[in-house]
Amino acid sequence: MKTLPCLLLLLLGATLASAAPRRLTIGLVAKSQSNPVFQAARVGAEDAARELGARHNLDIRIDWRTPNEEDAQKQAEAVEQLVLAGAEGLAISCSDANKLTDAINRAVDQGVPVVTFDSDAPASKRFVTYGVDDFQCGRQTMAELARVMHGQGVVAVLAGNPNAPNLQRRVQGVRAEAARHPGITIRDVYYHKETPQDAAAKVEQVMQANPEITGWAMIGGWALFTDNALKWPPGTVQCVSVDALPAQLAYIRSGHVPVLLAQQCYQWGHRSVELLVEKLVEHRDPPAAKEISALIPVTRENVDEFAKNWTKWLRN
Repeated sequence: MKTLPCLLLLLLGATLASAAPRRLTIGLVAKSQSNPVFQAARVGAEDAARELGARHNLDIRIDWRTPNEEDAQKQAEAVEQLVLAGAEGLAISCSDANKLTDAINRAVDQGVPVVTFDSDAPASKRFVTYGVDDFQCGRQTMAELARVMHGQGVVAVLAGNPNAPNLQRRVQGVRAEAARHPGITIRDVYYHKETPQDAAAKVEQVMQANPEITGWAMIGGWALFTDNALKWPPGTVQCVSVDALPAQLAYIRSGHVPVLLAQQCYQWGHRSVELLVEKLVEHRDPPAAKEISALIPVTRENVDEFAKNWTKWLRN
């Protein structure tokens, strides 16, 4: 009879062990730590991990392996490291699809499903991508700019990394929409390193060399992440930009920028984790290989309400 308590303890221990949540690790590789849109994506992923972990009795961990600045080679290395570390799913925003495709394919071949968000690697074995329709994003940026320019003027396009596939598609969209407005001329597309300082310097350099420019189509908001990036008086040069980060909202309030087109960057992380959990835990695939996320126009009318989102998205 002395063994009965021991048996009860063993049974209780086995019961508790079986009830303990199973750990599920998801790797998150964004483009750069320095860009707040990816910090918002990280918060979204962590929120989804908590919500879905409670629903499925899982301990879902987000393993954040994002380079400090854009570096596709470091992203590829992070993918390999995450697979070796036992991550069961990966979510990636690709700085350069060509450099990431092989790494993604190796991960998938080893049984690790991959979601891309924001910037896709369409030739890879990722099972779904989530983000804006980049061609339509470019079109919408140019359409808004043409509207505030009343269909007349010379436009410069600020375009970031020339190797990023999402930005290439946006440039195509800008050009396609500009062709619909006979009074609009595109002076050129200007690429740059995706830091606020490099982007702002590019805008200033281009304006000094081309004073006839009266509009900027910014397919990413890099230059507006700094103070005083737009040197002209409000209204003399029109500007429409993708993204609506806290620093950018100041340009709406000052009158330098009439419209920002906000990407749902928090949802990049949240939805990526949802898609991976659906596949890994619920054994469900999405109905399509691409999920489209709409852009949200931010103007003087809704800027203060939209700003409240950042209290949540950048809380970490």
